[in-house]
Amino acid sequence: MSRHTRRRSPMKSRMTLAGAGLLATAAVVGTVTIASAGEPAGKAGAGHAVFVQGNELAGNSIHVFERSDDGTLSAAGTYATGGRGGDQVDAPTDSLASQGSLVYDGRSRRLMAVNAGSGTVTSFRVEGHKLTHRQVISSGGDFPSSITVTGDLAYVMNAGGSGSVSGFRVTAEGLKPLSGSHRSLGLHNKKVPLFSSSPGQVAFTPDGRHLVVTTKSANTVEVFPVRHDGRPASRAVVNESAGGVPFAITFDRAGRMLVAEAEKSTVSTYRVRRDGTLKVLQKPLPNGQETLCWLERAGDFFFGGNTGNSTVTGYRTDRHGRLALTDRVGVATPPSARSQGVIDLAVTEDARFLYVQNATSGTVDGFRIGSNGTLTKVATATGLPPFAGSGMEGIVAV
Repeated sequence: MSRHTRRRSPMKSRMTLAGAGLLATAAVVGTVTIASAGEPAGKAGAGHAVFVQGNELAGNSIHVFERSDDGTLSAAGTYATGGRGGDQVDAPTDSLASQGSLVYDGRSRRLMAVNAGSGTVTSFRVEGHKLTHRQVISSGGDFPSSITVTGDLAYVMNAGGSGSVSGFRVTAEGLKPLSGSHRSLGLHNKKVPLFSSSPGQVAFTPDGRHLVVTTKSANTVEVFPVRHDGRPASRAVVNESAGGVPFAITFDRAGRMLVAEAEKSTVSTYRVRRDGTLKVLQKPLPNGQETLCWLERAGDFFFGGNTGNSTVTGYRTDRHGRLALTDRVGVATPPSARSQGVIDLAVTEDARFLYVQNATSGTVDGFRIGSNGTLTKVATATGLPPFAGSGMEGIVAV
């Protein structure tokens, strides 16, 4: 999340998306380019897909790609969410300025997307590469930008106004509001927030006992202990962030929490105590890059997106949970002309592939993850909504 204010440019075209039906893929998604040119595309994996949220202002959509066993992609359709995308004030490359705006719940086989411009959340049932049984429901606040799921619980983070989290039960039919679960974050934003003052992510701890929210401008990591009935404590435990501008949240195998910090492109490691307070286990680790905002786990490795200079950084943990860079200069893969504006990341469940959204160039790069954490590009999907008046944000790989 760069601190430089962008120049606004009008969208070259705006497409109104009506209904839940499948849209013409060729018109919206465009071509899929395989990086290993001249080699045959891999065999399609059973039910493997990559979902990309377009976040279009005139009508949000999910762009679906079939994922082959070798990580290559082929366009498989585009689905309207029934809501509108959003664009935070002065957002430099990432319109939602968040992580977790599109999530998949394997238990219910539901894909969930925020419609920031509508104040709603859409859930679909995933059937292979198809999205069915669309449901659109109020997010419980202004400008929803992040979702987290544990068991049959989902919480949505609303970035606008005072900010809030709202709970839902996840059912086979979709989301059902959980009464008495709404909690304010006590922010002072407008309905459409400034990118630097919006919260970055909401996430459950792996045991489901705590709900964590990062707040950028307040420089805090706020923790709501979650009761047995799924409702959070009335107030969050407010912890000062170890590094500046906390943004993305992820966890290692042992449940230690890692937070990416945008100000100096650092990652801090914490233990979440039972009472919601945090213990710093490792002080902010710099990666030498610019504006680290996104962080995802791939087994014992982690990958971070540095939007300031369009690079991806690799990290590894040892058996004691100590974090280190996989490459001394902090670049796991160099940027290319088709890989500009790195934002959100997604890792496949088997930790074999990493997919990276490039907001400025309107592409998604796919990488094979080596046994030592190296990244080898295997695919580039082109023709996705590039960042202008708004741009895509949110990606899931299954």
